[in-house]
Amino acid sequence: MKPRYLLSLAVLLLTLFAVILSIVLGSLVQYSSQTEFCISCHEMRTTVYEEYKKTRHYQNTSGVRAGCADCHIPHDWTTTLWRKLLAVKDVYHHLLGTIDTEEKFEARRKIMAERVWENMQANNSRECRNCHDFSAMIISEQRKRAGKQHNQAQQDGDTCIDCHKGIAHKAVHETELKQEDADEEIQLDF
Repeated sequence: MKPRYLLSLAVLLLTLFAVILSIVLGSLVQYSSQTEFCISCHEMRTTVYEEYKKTRHYQNTSGVRAGCADCHIPHDWTTTLWRKLLAVKDVYHHLLGTIDTEEKFEARRKIMAERVWENMQANNSRECRNCHDFSAMIISEQRKRAGKQHNQAQQDGDTCIDCHKGIAHKAVHETELKQEDADEEIQLDF
């Protein structure tokens, strides 16, 4: 065989492999980004999914539904792949049994929520901003308190998660706030 023929064959096979890999990877990302996939683990189905079904992100007057991927997975390809790689730890902990019951899930829930909040803080609530944007808001038509807070958030450079923890799931940070209030009251008594 001639070297030129071998090189052409190698390029062809490599290209074919890259195309097949892209199709498989794209299909896996698409499949694992569906809400049905997310709730296939019982600990997700019986906890956060039930909470989410009671929110405006699930059912609202406009009929627009945000699924798990809309809030938890970036919309650009490279960041999506990175997020999917990081999500392997969730599957690992499910299989390991760390969060495989509602009780274990609840015990680790605050830690998991804080990890999500830290990520959202670091990326300026990127997934929220796929749908919500200060520049698209008609603040004058919002409720007075919401409009005032959105104006202030814009001025201060706040991000969505600064005010909207627990927007679609149980607000586990409220336990911390209640504890801080209790600690403050105790300090005031002395």
